[in-house]
Amino acid sequence: MLIINQEKKINIKYLKSLSTNLDEGVDVIQGLTSIPKSLPSKYFYDRLGSELFEKICDLPEYYPTRTETSILMTASQEIAEITGICELVELGSGSSTKTRLLLSAYDSLGKSWQYVPIDVSSEILKNSALQLHEEYDNLSILGLAGTYEQALLQLPISSLPQRMIIFLGSTLGNFTYEQSDELFNEVRDILQVGDYFLLGIDLQKSVNILENAYNDSRGITAAFNLNMLSHLNACFDGNFDINLFKHQAIYNQENQQIEMYLYAQKNHEVRLDKLDLNINFQENEPVLTEISRKFNLNQMQEFLNNHQLKTIKYWTDKDNYFGLILTQLI
Repeated sequence: MLIINQEKKINIKYLKSLSTNLDEGVDVIQGLTSIPKSLPSKYFYDRLGSELFEKICDLPEYYPTRTETSILMTASQEIAEITGICELVELGSGSSTKTRLLLSAYDSLGKSWQYVPIDVSSEILKNSALQLHEEYDNLSILGLAGTYEQALLQLPISSLPQRMIIFLGSTLGNFTYEQSDELFNEVRDILQVGDYFLLGIDLQKSVNILENAYNDSRGITAAFNLNMLSHLNACFDGNFDINLFKHQAIYNQENQQIEMYLYAQKNHEVRLDKLDLNINFQENEPVLTEISRKFNLNQMQEFLNNHQLKTIKYWTDKDNYFGLILTQLI
């Protein structure tokens, strides 16, 4: 554990990898040798990828962030009053921008409490922790640098009688049904009876609104998608040329999900030295880099209830674009 500032109660813990060196990149090999090709979305997030995602959140076409923020502006104080002081554990905290609305509500309760942000980017985790500590007098911070899987398996015992796990931004949409089921099982197993789980989900809506949100006019989402190839080059000594790929996002009506692709612009070969892998691409061949599932609010509550997570209250915006569900383990 690296203690950044013990006096001010900011700790950053770099979580141990649960995979061996031999496992590193196995998911890349599996994805790029499959038909159709795919890549794990975790490779979006190097330093530049995290910065680009922050810019995406500010785009006029990208409604999820501002809509969820508007809900949190209305609901945060009520959520804090329902749960009382508790340890807040956030999966995928990023810069914790939206979360500040919740943090302010809990800070207003006037008691000492702890925030546990979890993110794969240690740099953005450290920077946001330092900023937050300057903003909140009653707050101690334990930042966990690692994946959700690492963090949930290595989460320390709560320092407070109750805990709430926060999963905002509809990041759940990046999980398949089976992965969502597994995540909720892990959340249920970590929480104690009476603890809380707060979930933000993007709801189903018109195709035009959805596809515009993921094909923005400024090309920020395209840069974010293409940056994954640069990140792979850095991780595995590769020679992807991002100029030979083009970004496109489509809405799959049958599966009710946005699918982000990188399309090869001509026939060519790519080499990843550390993985001893050569990959041949055909012109217009797609590589799936992300899914973003869109949800039905009632179905999601039923799904959560099947994992012993009972809805206490939910909130939506005026257009029913986004939902925020507060549940409690029963």
